[in-house]
Amino acid sequence: MTSSSAEPAPDSGPTSPTSTTTSTTTTSSTDSTSGPGVFELGGTVTVPRLGFGAMQLPGRWSGPAGDTAKAVAVTRRAVELGARYIDTAAFYFSPTHRANDLLREALYPYASDVTIATKVGPLRDETGEMYAEARPDQLRAEVERNLEDLGVDALDLVHLRVGRLSGGGAESLGERFAVLAALREEGLIRQLGVSNVTSGQLAEARSIAPVAAVQNRFGVLDQGDAALVDECADAGIAYMPFFALGGGHTDLGQENLRKVGERHGATVHQVAIAWGLARSPSIIQIPGTASLAHLEENMAAGRLVLDEDDMALLGRHG
Repeated sequence: MTSSSAEPAPDSGPTSPTSTTTSTTTTSSTDSTSGPGVFELGGTVTVPRLGFGAMQLPGRWSGPAGDTAKAVAVTRRAVELGARYIDTAAFYFSPTHRANDLLREALYPYASDVTIATKVGPLRDETGEMYAEARPDQLRAEVERNLEDLGVDALDLVHLRVGRLSGGGAESLGERFAVLAALREEGLIRQLGVSNVTSGQLAEARSIAPVAAVQNRFGVLDQGDAALVDECADAGIAYMPFFALGGGHTDLGQENLRKVGERHGATVHQVAIAWGLARSPSIIQIPGTASLAHLEENMAAGRLVLDEDDMALLGRHG
């Protein structure tokens, strides 16, 4: 879906030994409609319900530094394994690497069936501090930054992220979302999403322009957003959980997770991914990693089918 501009990809560091094979590694023989199933994003773009998050590719925000060759290899392997939805943001960067640069090095020119979604809203300075939210008059520059970094003429999907890393509160997002809606009308954005929002904020956004996706915190052990997950399913809106695997803040060592994992010969992380896919037809899982081993584990979770007993054990909390 992503259309590339004519300019070449920038040199973002040492190249992977396979970096000359971009045109072949971005087109996989894997059937992207198998495994976890698919979702019609915005009713127009079909994507598998197991994607890939780029947040960890640059390394941790305050260190240690990322590794270019490994990040490029992980990204290409994700596409080879069937990921066709990639989540990123210009504010995903470490002191030495930027997620958008790494994606561009790994995948440019982008395969036509790869959808890359980004987020705008939080502002980070070069020290890594998340110091403010973009005002309405700053959002165009943030969108243009993503366009330039990724080397595309239009962004497949842009989320307006409300709040910084914490909860976004319940303030109006209308003025800022209207700016993104106008950029969509200009052709710089294909589809719109919102992130870190309440049901009321989603309704406000939908009153301005169509919303294709919501990205909020949700997972098997963190089900506080259950009502909004169901609301999205009823409305045909994709729901993309962040921290579905805990994000380092939720211990996945819960007993019932272990029991289900043992029953299927799977890890607790795989069970957490599979639970989300079974929980709602609108959920698109976007686990992120900078490790090839973890990537293989995450993507294999798309083949894990949980039954009614598993789901009953893990719970569905409203």
